[in-house]
Amino acid sequence: MATAAEQLARNMNFGTFAKAKDLQNRILFTLFVLFLYRLGTYIPLPGIDPDQFAQLFASQQGGMLGNMNMFAGGAIERMSIFALNVMPYITASIIIQMMTSSVPSLEKLKKEGESGRKQINQYTRYLTLAFAIVQSFGISMGLSGAAYDGLPQWFFVLTAVTTFTGGTMFLMWMGEQITARGVGNGISLIIFAGIIAEMPRAIFNLFSGSREQGINVVFVLGVAALVIALTVFIVFIERSQRRVLIQYPKRQQAANQAAQGQSSFMPLKLNTSGVIPPIFAIAILMLPLTAVGILGGNTAVAADQAADGGFVAWMATAFSPGSWTYIITYGVLVAFFTFFYTSIMFNPEETADNLRKYGGFVPGIRPGRNTAAYFDYVLTRLTTIGAIYLVFVCLMPEVLRRYVPGIPFYIGGTSLLIVVSVTMDTVTQIQSHLIAHQYEGLIKKSRLGGKRKK
Repeated sequence: MATAAEQLARNMNFGTFAKAKDLQNRILFTLFVLFLYRLGTYIPLPGIDPDQFAQLFASQQGGMLGNMNMFAGGAIERMSIFALNVMPYITASIIIQMMTSSVPSLEKLKKEGESGRKQINQYTRYLTLAFAIVQSFGISMGLSGAAYDGLPQWFFVLTAVTTFTGGTMFLMWMGEQITARGVGNGISLIIFAGIIAEMPRAIFNLFSGSREQGINVVFVLGVAALVIALTVFIVFIERSQRRVLIQYPKRQQAANQAAQGQSSFMPLKLNTSGVIPPIFAIAILMLPLTAVGILGGNTAVAADQAADGGFVAWMATAFSPGSWTYIITYGVLVAFFTFFYTSIMFNPEETADNLRKYGGFVPGIRPGRNTAAYFDYVLTRLTTIGAIYLVFVCLMPEVLRRYVPGIPFYIGGTSLLIVVSVTMDTVTQIQSHLIAHQYEGLIKKSRLGGKRKK
C-alpha cells in the first residue's frame, strides 16, 4: 500500500510547481550561481601566455590535465581563475572526516549537533585554504614556463597562487550558498555543471574523430550504446536498496484499548556512499601532479624526461590516466572511500540503540548488540557490492583508454556517474520540496491552528 508521501508525489504536476514560489526562487538562485561559475571559467589567469599554455596543454591533455579539465568545465584548458576548482575543499573534507572518526575532540563536536557541525565546517574551511595555497603553488611552478616573456617568475607565481586560492575559496562559498539557499548539494552541482558544459564537445569530438581519423563508425556507435547502457545500469544500482523489516509492538493507549503493532522498513541503499568515493579519489590523485609542479617545475618537461628515470619524471608518467599505476591506485581509493564514507553515514550501533529506545526490533533478532551486529553484517555485504559497482564504472573507461588511444572517452565512467547521481539527488530534493508544499496546503485548508471565530 502506498504511503501518503508517495500518493502526494504521484499527484504532483506543473500546477503544483507553479504554486511553490519558494522552490522556484531556490531553483533560480541555483541557476544564477552556476551561471556565475561558468562565467568565471572564461576569465583568464593574469600573466599567462595563451599560445605557450596551449602548447603545454596540448602535450598533456591526454593525461591528468585533460582529466582535471573535464571536471573543471574547461577552466584548465583556458587556464581561468577557477582552474583549481573545488578539489582542495574535497581533500580537506576527506582529512576532516577521517579525523572526526579518530580524534576524540572532533568526535565530541560532531555529537553536539548544529553548533558542533558549524565548528567542524569552519575547520574544513581553514584546511581548504591551506590545501589551496599548496596546490596553487605547485601548479603555478608548473606553469611558470608558460608565462609571458620578461615576467619575473616570483611575481607570476605570487599572482597565480593568490588568484587560484581566491577562486577556490569563492567556489567553496558559492557551493555553501547553493546548499543553504538553493536546491541540491552545492559542491556536487558545481562539479556537475563543469562536466555537463564539456560533455557536448566531448561527444562532438568522438563522432568527428571517427571521420577524420578513419575510426570505424560501427565502433563509435557501439561506444554510444555502451554509454546508454551504462547510464541505465547506474540508475538501476543507485535506486536499488535492501529493505530491513522493522516491527513495533502493541502499545497501551487507554484503560482497555491497545494499539495494533506496526511494521515498517529501513531502506539500506546498495550504494550508500553515492558519488563521494570517485570525487574523493580524484582529489587524492591530483596530489602527485602538485608534487610534480613543485619538484620538477614544468610538467611537460618532466614528462619528456621520463626516460632518464628521475623520480619527478616517474610521477609525471605513472600517475597519468591510462597507466596501470593510475588505474590500480584509482580503483583502490574508490573501494577504500566507499567503505570509509559508508561507515560515517551509517553507524550500526547508534541505529540499533535508537531503534531499541523507540521499542522497534528486527523480527528474529534480539534488540541491542545483536541488532547492531545484524545491521553491520547486512551493510558490509551491501557495501561490498557497491564498491565493486563503483570500481567497475570508474575503471572501465580508463582501461578502454589504455587500449584504444586517441578516442575522447571522457563521456563515460566517473563523469557519467557524477552526472546521473547528482541529477537523481537534485530531482529527489525538488520532489521533497513539492511534497512539503502540498502538506502545507493541506494544513491550511483544514484550518489547523487557524484564527478563532469571533
